[in-house]
Amino acid sequence: MRWVRGILMGLVVMAAGRAQEADLVLTDAGADRFAALALACVRREYPNKLDHVMNGAGEVQAPKALHPAFYGCFDWHSSVHGHWMLVKLLRDHPGMARAAEIRAVLDENLSPDRIAVEVAYLGQANRRSFERTYGWAWLLKLSAELRSWNDPAAAGWARALQPLADELAAQFKTFLPKQTYPIRTGVHPNTAFGLDLALDYARSVQDGPFEALILERARTWFGRDRRGPLAWEPGGEDFLSPCLEEAALMSRVLPRPAFRRWLAGFLPGLPGGLAPAVVSDRTDPKIVHLDGLNLSRARALHRLATALGPADPRSAGLDRLADRHARASLPHLASGNYEGEHWLATFAVRMLSERR
Repeated sequence: MRWVRGILMGLVVMAAGRAQEADLVLTDAGADRFAALALACVRREYPNKLDHVMNGAGEVQAPKALHPAFYGCFDWHSSVHGHWMLVKLLRDHPGMARAAEIRAVLDENLSPDRIAVEVAYLGQANRRSFERTYGWAWLLKLSAELRSWNDPAAAGWARALQPLADELAAQFKTFLPKQTYPIRTGVHPNTAFGLDLALDYARSVQDGPFEALILERARTWFGRDRRGPLAWEPGGEDFLSPCLEEAALMSRVLPRPAFRRWLAGFLPGLPGGLAPAVVSDRTDPKIVHLDGLNLSRARALHRLATALGPADPRSAGLDRLADRHARASLPHLASGNYEGEHWLATFAVRMLSERR
């Protein structure tokens, strides 16, 4: 309960209009409390769930030996996006109390020697599908965040990370043309989610061919979709909405008039008929995914409202629905259970940072 009160105290809640909608703004104090969740696990090696194909007895190794940069936070991808969250918080809240601690962690984990081991791991046999594409996309998002930040230390971390970003960007470029069908799931392999983060990277490094490939794949896979099965959601372990992630991506792919028409055909019922997911057991590592679903839905709904523009009659309702989803799970980020605490804050920070 102490963690919950702390996070809530860090969120400034402002009345907005007669409808008393909540505008949640992350303060320096709130940023510190979010950062504390990641700092508690980016150096915590166990428990750990490895995505590791062993080619022989010599590869039976500890997580930190295999992944000296991203060994914490239960699994590789959670460690990567935990580092992204720390960078994002430090960048947006330079006066936060934990700033020095965050910089020390980034100096330690994003060092050239540790990243070199991560790059070498990808070059070994049976690694082609390692963290494809969720972990790939989050690593590129981390790289994009560092590269776009005008800070001397961030420039050093970005240089150290670049060989790993180069390798994963190359793997994306090789894989996407081979992927005949998109993966429409509510968990890690979701294609639209991965493309969305990869697009941030392609644009940040001004990689025109990579950006063009992402846009082509999105149009090819999703451009003719109609009547997405939003009523089938959520699945019992979803942390992403397949329909909303696709729509959020397409809002960046299509010009506004075309996107308005596409969204009307794909999700004609929005913003009605969608309620926050109920999380019955936050000690269960799969059921607690639904807190992540509420936060990622909130981000996607805000994205759609922004893309449609304030004149569109759907926008205000989408923002209100997004806030309902956010409020359903924000109080539970620091539940005292590692099942959610090792990753949920990232989804909250991304949602709050993208909120209009």
